[in-house]
Amino acid sequence: MNKPLLAALCSLAIAGLGATPAAAAPAAHPTPERTPTTSLVGALTSITDDLARTAKETRAAWAAAGSFAGTVALSNCSGSLVRLPDSADSDPALVLSNGHCLQSGFPAPGEVVTGQSSSRTFGLLDASGSTVATLRADQLVYATMTDTDVSLYRLTSTYAQIKNAYGIDALTLNDTHPVAGTDIQVVSGYWKRIYSCRIDGFVHQLKEGDWTWKDSIRYTSACDTIGGTSGSPVIDTATGKVIAVNNTGNENGGRCTVNNPCEIDENGNVTVRRGINYAEQTYQIPACFTTGNRLDLDAAGCTLPKP
Repeated sequence: MNKPLLAALCSLAIAGLGATPAAAAPAAHPTPERTPTTSLVGALTSITDDLARTAKETRAAWAAAGSFAGTVALSNCSGSLVRLPDSADSDPALVLSNGHCLQSGFPAPGEVVTGQSSSRTFGLLDASGSTVATLRADQLVYATMTDTDVSLYRLTSTYAQIKNAYGIDALTLNDTHPVAGTDIQVVSGYWKRIYSCRIDGFVHQLKEGDWTWKDSIRYTSACDTIGGTSGSPVIDTATGKVIAVNNTGNENGGRCTVNNPCEIDENGNVTVRRGINYAEQTYQIPACFTTGNRLDLDAAGCTLPKP
């Protein structure tokens, strides 16, 4: 799983901060003749200025390739402000992320969480990746790591209130199965980074440790997502709609272990693709919600796992 902090920090240590928006190593600067204390302060100030400038330039380059508007940063993952095709502006807004991003830890295989009280907060980003608001949930509406890897939170604000206050629209969940070859972007609110690639294909079963996911999306290699990108929306660049939620990748070639998922086809054959990353489709979600963004797992056409 693209689990955030530990994996991300390991990536930073290995890459020399190369995976973060403020990544580039600072340029060397001559040190003027000063006392040791003032020289150190000046050097630290210079380094800080270089990092801030590099972060701004890098973020601008990523933003030019797409938009962060409607994405959110969680305390440990990425996510997005989403609406269903039939959501009303007056409905309480929803935030989409991964099941494995819950603050309480990973749901067990077969476990489904619904209607749990929550006060989790989310940093709402604008198009350039700047945080413009802190949104708060009042309920964890749904979460599981069975068949899929998804969490949905209900916010204390409506779509209209968010739009009026911050000028940000929610991203719309597509309700049809995507197709191979589709151009996509994985937009991480945690790292403020956008990955662009295509859907390489679909995986009958994706197994990682004790968990198994069905009909997962496999990216082409350009989407080399890292820890902290978990929960990022996968956006169809042609429609601007969310078609999946980013969740994992094979880090070092392991076979069906945590952080090293394997593919299992209809005949039980196992394939390991080192360095390839995956997402879980979200087209099933709209059928499980009714008027007012209310969850109804018994609704006609709803195929999400039930408690």
